[in-house]
Amino acid sequence: MNDLPIRRNDRAADLFRQRYRDPSLPPPEDWNPVLENLLNHRSTRGFLPDPVHPDTLATILAAASSAATSSNLQTWSVVAVRDPARKSRLRPLCANQAHIDEAPLFLVFLADLARLQSIAAAKGETVEGTEFLEMLLIGIVDATLAAQNAVVALESLGLGSVYIGGIRNHPEKVAAELGLPPHIFPVFGLCVGTPDPARPTAIKPRLPQSTVVHHEQYDPAQATEALAAYDARMSDFQAEQAMPPEVWTRRTIGRVRTPAALTGRDRMRAALANLGFALR
Repeated sequence: MNDLPIRRNDRAADLFRQRYRDPSLPPPEDWNPVLENLLNHRSTRGFLPDPVHPDTLATILAAASSAATSSNLQTWSVVAVRDPARKSRLRPLCANQAHIDEAPLFLVFLADLARLQSIAAAKGETVEGTEFLEMLLIGIVDATLAAQNAVVALESLGLGSVYIGGIRNHPEKVAAELGLPPHIFPVFGLCVGTPDPARPTAIKPRLPQSTVVHHEQYDPAQATEALAAYDARMSDFQAEQAMPPEVWTRRTIGRVRTPAALTGRDRMRAALANLGFALR
């Protein structure tokens, strides 16, 4: 039962239009504090040194645990890293991103199939299902849903975060640093802390719904119709944020042009095998 008040206001219209950088959009018909929190999302890469209180972390992770999970298998885990020395060792494994050091809390979300195997072993049984690609996909989806719930929760408490996909650049070294047993895969990291008000961030525009939303069947023509306008909106955003100018469509091509563009993740199949995943 949703007992949140439904209200329309200028804030709702402003956030809706900021998300798409389209002033012609009509204001949303439905609105509440949850929607405001979601549409106000932005990545935080500047943090104050204030620690995240253990009780706050427990609340954030309770929200994470409240996410949907396939068949209630709960095939995810998380490692909370606060130790500055460990964060400094993880940083070069994740494209040397400075905010990993700066954030007081670094969460590493894991696809965890080891727990299922441990449960079976404790009952004197063996399982084969964990050797299949489907189970790894379930673990990755579970970890992702949990993490996104955590982000929504922490933002509602005034904290900020940024995902670190670079955790997959060197998954075996990350696993060694975190003491991960076989059959656990680090999906991504999440820097968490109090946003530094001296380094404010803005709402990054997303592709228009006309490009990503299809009705009944996928329409390939939709994917290109609005991209020129989106390139222009992203260029405006970059200028406002004093970011290096970069055409979004060109940048996107560059990120997938060659195996080297995957920054080490082109060897993911081999890395997964080294981490114990048979992937039948």
